[in-house]
Amino acid sequence: MRTKIDIDTRTFVRFWLVIFGIGLAAFLLYQASTALIILGISVFLALALNSPVSSIARRLPGKSRVGATAIAYLAVIAILGSIIVLVIPPIVQQTAKFAQTAPAVVESATSQWEGLRDFLTQYGLQGQLDTALASIQESAGQWAGNVGQSAVASLGSVFAGLAALILILVLTFLMLVEGPEWIKRLWRLYKNEGKMKKHQHVLRRIYGVFTGYVTGQLTVSAIGATAAGLFVFVLSYIFNFDGGLAMPTAVITFILSLIPMFGATIGGAIITLLLLLNSPGAAIVYVVYFVVYQQIENNLIAPNIQAKRIDLSALMILAAVTIGLYMFGIIGGIIAIPIAGTVRILVEEFLESRRSGEKKAEKQAA
Repeated sequence: MRTKIDIDTRTFVRFWLVIFGIGLAAFLLYQASTALIILGISVFLALALNSPVSSIARRLPGKSRVGATAIAYLAVIAILGSIIVLVIPPIVQQTAKFAQTAPAVVESATSQWEGLRDFLTQYGLQGQLDTALASIQESAGQWAGNVGQSAVASLGSVFAGLAALILILVLTFLMLVEGPEWIKRLWRLYKNEGKMKKHQHVLRRIYGVFTGYVTGQLTVSAIGATAAGLFVFVLSYIFNFDGGLAMPTAVITFILSLIPMFGATIGGAIITLLLLLNSPGAAIVYVVYFVVYQQIENNLIAPNIQAKRIDLSALMILAAVTIGLYMFGIIGGIIAIPIAGTVRILVEEFLESRRSGEKKAEKQAA
């Protein structure tokens, strides 16, 4: 049995116009992906800094948002400068110390190499070793050439990254200054006061999710930095090296732990390298500590702190970070938690509104 479906020309054209519009919108979004990422990062930073900027503005004589934002930016620069002062000198000192001890290490390695050469000559393995060394040298030459080409090619990316960073800072500054006025203009567009108050309540909850996430991340980083600094300080007594490395350890851990998923690993690698220049035993012990602590932080400390701050369960937080990381990479991992909290709020408000509508309909029917 055949079924004949008649479609008029108007419906047919409208259908394909919708398909074309969806495709065009997807293409435009893809083309503007970099700009959207920059705007998204700026919005995230503006939401994170809005609370301290508002607090500073309330205490200024003229309650100026421009002055409060400038003070906040200067405070951030001062903190970064203090961090540089605390971190760079010990690293330079340890590098100089390694440079002083390097000749002795080279001399020891040379003496061991002479003994190995005699062993290889005795058992006829010198030819195979020379062939392997020649192959390594050839590969190293090719690798060095590729590194040079990559360095030249990546120079443009570095400047593009700096330009994007400056643009993010400028956009964040303008959002912090002009944001409250734009929000007031938005509320003035509402004619229904009840709907306006409802939407204000929803936005306050979403804003609380973002500020809670930032506060929670700072708390987790502070705990990790304190633990790492104390552990290195104890190691300095056990392995007899300079305890001044404890402060750079805490600072490096705090800063890099603010980056979800991979920041703590980079910080751990840097600290391990610093310890390796002083005591290989201390470096090995720190690696063991770092692996154990990361398991505790990722599965207990961070999920529970973030769950209290943004009212999400530990399972929801881990699931959100995993989905964000695999779908959108590093940026997705960073913003996954506040987005998950925002989605939860919107779903709750939608369900509550639907229940209220059903109850109202039942009352009218009765």
